Amino acid sequence: MRFRQRATAGLATLLLPLAGLVGLASPAHAADSATATYSKTQDWGTGFEGKWTVKNTGATAISSWTIQWDFPSGTSVTSAWDADVTSSGNHWTAKNKSWNGTLAAGASVSFGFNGAGSGSPSNCTLNGGSCDGGTTVPGDNPPSAAGTPTASSITDTSVKLSWSAATDDKGVKNYDVLRGGSKVATVTTTSYTDTGLTAGTDYSYTVQARDTADQTGPVSGSVAVHTTGGGTTDPPPTGKNVKLGYFTEWGIYGRNYNVKNLVTSGSAAKITHINYAFGNVTNGQCAIGDSYADYDKAFTADQSVSGVADTWDQPLRGNFNQLRELKAKYPNIKILWSFGGWTWSGGFAQAAANPAAFAQSCYNLVEDPRWADVFDGIDIDWEYPNACGLSCDTSGAAAYKNLMQALRAKFGSNNLVTAATTADGTSGGKIDAADYAGASQYVDWYNVMSYDFFGAFAAQGPTAPHSPLTSYSGIPTPGFTTADAIAKFKSKGVPASKLLIGIGFYGRGWTGVTQSAPGGTATGPAAGTYEQGIEDYKVLKTSCPSTGLVAGTAYAYCGNNWWSYDTPATIGTKMSWAKSQGLGGAFFWEFSGDTSNGELVSAINSGLS
Repeated sequence: MRFRQRATAGLATLLLPLAGLVGLASPAHAADSATATYSKTQDWGTGFEGKWTVKNTGATAISSWTIQWDFPSGTSVTSAWDADVTSSGNHWTAKNKSWNGTLAAGASVSFGFNGAGSGSPSNCTLNGGSCDGGTTVPGDNPPSAAGTPTASSITDTSVKLSWSAATDDKGVKNYDVLRGGSKVATVTTTSYTDTGLTAGTDYSYTVQARDTADQTGPVSGSVAVHTTGGGTTDPPPTGKNVKLGYFTEWGIYGRNYNVKNLVTSGSAAKITHINYAFGNVTNGQCAIGDSYADYDKAFTADQSVSGVADTWDQPLRGNFNQLRELKAKYPNIKILWSFGGWTWSGGFAQAAANPAAFAQSCYNLVEDPRWADVFDGIDIDWEYPNACGLSCDTSGAAAYKNLMQALRAKFGSNNLVTAATTADGTSGGKIDAADYAGASQYVDWYNVMSYDFFGAFAAQGPTAPHSPLTSYSGIPTPGFTTADAIAKFKSKGVPASKLLIGIGFYGRGWTGVTQSAPGGTATGPAAGTYEQGIEDYKVLKTSCPSTGLVAGTAYAYCGNNWWSYDTPATIGTKMSWAKSQGLGGAFFWEFSGDTSNGELVSAINSGLS
């Protein structure tokens, strides 16, 4: 969800977590003691990574398995592992290896493959029978997602939930009600009253439909619930009013966006914090990102916050000195040095192996006597602990908590320790992968990267807002919304006051689009100034003005291009929502996408005031 740091001078982008469950392929018949399910674990537009899982649902062992399915023309398997995969035209066959064919009762095994194209499997058979263990051959599709639940009759200890029905070609049998991702009930109606709750507590609910063959559909969007009582108001009050923006070290190059622009735009007077992005994470340590930009570049008088040119022999130049001058003019602003980002998060795995040593290295760098007065703390942008970003991390769910605990112990209570986090609110997604709740006791707040949910990294669409506040009918991946992410964090026990809503000062867009409403197909990313599929708000507001609203954000259809982005009006809506949720404030990526008079920063400031 966050832009990647790059050495080049352009915008850099982050692919939001793209793990979208495709669902069961069409079933067949005789394998009533086993099932086969398919999921798409990664998608990079022109290709994808898929996974099949075979589960023995019977009472006795099976000795071998063969899955067969059809791909549409243009979609194919390019490589596979843990199975022998062959094809005849568009028909594909996968057989077990010699060592993974036997499955005890209740056991399962998976194999993966890389694919080209964008199609999904159909006409699945397992050992000549049904992939879902049912009796139809093939054609029994899984149910659709049920509607996002609505909450009513909230008391100290209970809540009534209602939702719109899912659909299924053979009929819906029942619904699982999930609280915080765990099943609490199975019902045959479209409502349920959950009882035995704790007063003054945050909960998150979703539902999942099941058909007559016991196939489950996608998890619905989530609803956040705060029970009454408990000595708190509803929603809980926030103890913070953070208004934080990211300043990129590389923005001083091609973008020609300097620290002084924060002053001339009026933004410096309307913010409370700045995250300076990014420091590197390498060899298990914090390290300088770009030494020339950070502390060496000489700014001329017209580029300088103070209006005085840097000299060749002054002790500190570069962005660090400009930030020092900014703090002299605006002493209320706190500045944090952010480490990692999309490009440099691969270094966190080694750092997590020795958290104390990593924390010491970061402290030594942030508190270097040359610039110790510039920084008020550290921000960690790990994308993503125990999950996949540019690379995949397998350091375990506890690694994140251990890292944040070590940083807090080293930096102490007089420095800020914060972190940027995923906003993947899906069941079993990136929020579930690490102990964000346990780590929250050591951080001042989390910057929840509630943007980059959808974009032209899925080159053919469907078009969708990259920063939806709430779910909506037709959303490509239920759970990819701000509300879902915040609800999941709160349900895990992260205090609302330690969660900041994220705003992108840019849009994501497609070209080759023939419909103005969301959900259209495309031929690829729309042209952008610095990167295909991405453009600053300051450009889009005039080049492709907003033509509609969906899920609390704006979209624009002009020519054959389709863009989504936030405007001052939609930011106002999001700030009102953040206050209603008791959140600690808001942050944004990043300053240079705003207009020269800082109208998006102004919208955040007025919305939170």
